[in-house]
Amino acid sequence: MTVAPCGSWPSPIGIELLTGATVGLSAPRTDAGDAYWLESHAEQAGRVGLWRRTRQGATAEVTPGHNVRAGVNEYGGGEYDVRDGVLVYTILPGNEVHVCEPGRDARVLPTGDAHRHAALTLDLPRRRVIAVREDHSRPGEAVTTLVALDLDGGPDETLAAGADFYACPAVCPDGALAWIEWDHPNMPWDATRLMVRVAGATTRVAGGDGVSVVEPTWTPAGALVFCSDASGYWNFWRWDAAGARPLHDDPHDFAGPLWTLLPPDYVVLDEHRLGCTWFDEGVARLGVLDVSGPPALTPLACDAVAVRLGGDADRTLAILGFADRPTGLFDLDWETGATTLVRPSSTVAVDPGYLSAPVPVTWDGPQGEVHGWFYAPRNPDAVAPPGELPPLQVLSHGGPTALSTAELRYGVQYWTSRGVAVLDVNYGGSTGYGRAYRDRLQGNWGVTDVADCAAGVRALADAGLIDGDRVFIRGGSAGGYTTLASLVGTDVYAAGISLFGIGDLETLATDTHKFESRYLDGLVAPYPAGRQVYLDRSPIHHLDRLSSPMLILQGADDRVVPPSQARSMADAVRAKGLPVALVIYPGEGHGFRGDETIRRSQEAMLSFVAQLFGFTPADPIERLPIENLPAASEVAF
Repeated sequence: MTVAPCGSWPSPIGIELLTGATVGLSAPRTDAGDAYWLESHAEQAGRVGLWRRTRQGATAEVTPGHNVRAGVNEYGGGEYDVRDGVLVYTILPGNEVHVCEPGRDARVLPTGDAHRHAALTLDLPRRRVIAVREDHSRPGEAVTTLVALDLDGGPDETLAAGADFYACPAVCPDGALAWIEWDHPNMPWDATRLMVRVAGATTRVAGGDGVSVVEPTWTPAGALVFCSDASGYWNFWRWDAAGARPLHDDPHDFAGPLWTLLPPDYVVLDEHRLGCTWFDEGVARLGVLDVSGPPALTPLACDAVAVRLGGDADRTLAILGFADRPTGLFDLDWETGATTLVRPSSTVAVDPGYLSAPVPVTWDGPQGEVHGWFYAPRNPDAVAPPGELPPLQVLSHGGPTALSTAELRYGVQYWTSRGVAVLDVNYGGSTGYGRAYRDRLQGNWGVTDVADCAAGVRALADAGLIDGDRVFIRGGSAGGYTTLASLVGTDVYAAGISLFGIGDLETLATDTHKFESRYLDGLVAPYPAGRQVYLDRSPIHHLDRLSSPMLILQGADDRVVPPSQARSMADAVRAKGLPVALVIYPGEGHGFRGDETIRRSQEAMLSFVAQLFGFTPADPIERLPIENLPAASEVAF
């Protein structure tokens, strides 16, 4: 076994496992026994293709050359639907809606150049596809409506207008239509309304102020099932002739935040049973909820820690994430819990001896118990010199209303197999622990998240698990804001890495896309009335408190967090004389998709940390130019 400083251990977990050797799997569906799903490929600049596996086992892409993505709300979702052999999907760039139908030539619907569509939902008895439309025909203004597109090329029909946002259209066989809508300044996890249109009459059946309703779908008998957090957790409800009522009362979330316009994450098995997934201390569970009598939730034996469901009672697909092996797409048998692999995300075998197991950890924060995952360094071929504790990377997830799960991520194992520990924090505001935990961040962004991350570092240092003098924090998007705010608001970090992060909250409030343009009203304060709070919480205005080096990575085409924020932050750090590196990647937006960008950004992060902490990477990577780095800090590469 090699004795080597932490960070310099040789590892077989290379960048190829973050790019071409691993594909992204999402949006599973079934039609007449065939399986469909979306697959993203980093080696194709992040292109997303729609794939099918027939009942006979033949597997192929059905949209070669197309990038099956939707631009609504910038995050998309519901990019395709398929029923009775009819397939509709939307692509980027161009935003066209394509139709493939047995016995007819493939065609593009005449939807207009300024229109984006998502949440595509086929309504074949009426020869139409229901969709959420975002109209960009007026510069600087996006108008969202719910529309019906004629599958035969006839005129579109507006089904609902007037609300700021629409999502989750669901068509009943008898023609009834349900959907979710909400208005600024709410986000869909704050307050939504569940609407039903029957025979031309529209009625609100659930939701309202302070209640988030998501994921409606119809049962075979025409009842409407949905999730509501009126109890403090997203639990199942039912609406029918008797009105709306809860199906169960369980202290767990059975749904997640509506960032993307995906179909429901559960399956109606029959009139009284739902195949579902729920969060239990940050881990996804799988089981059947039976409400034929007193509600009974029967878990299935499954070692997955992350679950995404699709399909129907005849054939259900599940994207399962595991702590110790790659994610895969599986057939799921609800009666036995048996799973059969349909498509793995990776076929590369990694010796489990190099994989660090996620350990659930909790610690006390200002508002109560905080949750996270700790990954200790692990490598069967290397060990640290006697007395050396590992450096720590703190991960602050995006959203900030998101959730870090325990599923295997090679981006984490890349670091732990080289000798760097990782703490992945589900700070107050994260999903999966109920509404009260999620609401801890209301009015406290840049305070609660910062304090929770710092408290986790101190707890690990006090336990003797990490070197408290070699801690760096990393985050992207909203997690990048937490990173930057942590560097100016605490003294526990030796460095920070921000990926497309937010340095100026005021700029974000006035220069971002529609979906998040009022997000900060709840997280920070109403703007402009609360402008002083924005100034007080913006890292760019408090660099006098900064004493840590910084690496800033940014996409040149980012429309969520403009590149100007990255440049302004780098200029300010540079002017203060602190070590800083800024890298802007052409052709990348909010989140890096291309394999070359992923490779270069990963190597840049390792080079940055190596130069600051004084170890030589075992990997043959280029030295990242760091401005203001003292010559004494140089290490061999």
